[in-house]
Amino acid sequence: MADVKLAIIYYSSTGTIHKMAERLREAGEKAGAEVRLRQVPELAPEEAIASNAAWSQHFDKTKNEPKAAADDVVWADAVLFGTPTRYGNVASQLKQFIDTLGPQWGQGLLANKAYAGFTASMTEHGGQESTLLALYNTIYHFGGVVVAPGYTDPLKFADGNPYGVSHVTGGSNDAPLTDVQLAALDHLATRIVTVGGKLAA
Repeated sequence: MADVKLAIIYYSSTGTIHKMAERLREAGEKAGAEVRLRQVPELAPEEAIASNAAWSQHFDKTKNEPKAAADDVVWADAVLFGTPTRYGNVASQLKQFIDTLGPQWGQGLLANKAYAGFTASMTEHGGQESTLLALYNTIYHFGGVVVAPGYTDPLKFADGNPYGVSHVTGGSNDAPLTDVQLAALDHLATRIVTVGGKLAA
């Protein structure tokens, strides 16, 4: 069987989602997938980025990363979307990218693929679940198959999020990923590669 094609498409302002995406890439490759890691373009004005040192540093560090294109979603058997939570919703940068996929959606090219999401917020009840649920509203319109992790492994009772994978960055917005989140990310990648392979078979 050919390798499963996994696209990891994300937006990250200060780096947390970027780190989660990189871990998912490693786990996806270990699970046997061919992986494309793609960042969506920044939309915020320069003065907004410059007002936050962590945002500015991350923007400079990753500005030459490969950018997401519609073909990355069409190419993939499985797609992981990553976004920080913004008022309990998907960040406008990722949403703008998704909104450009109308032509591909209209041709049925986004259907019958496995999709799931990952997110982060500053506080524990900062909208992580609502962000993932809002993201999945789009997947239903695609005709995609939502492959949420649920509680399909005991480790999910440690991270506690059946909707995807999430991380609390804390008041300083820089709390590192722990073994709990890393295990949850590994599980998410393995699960979506497995299901994506079955859908593509």
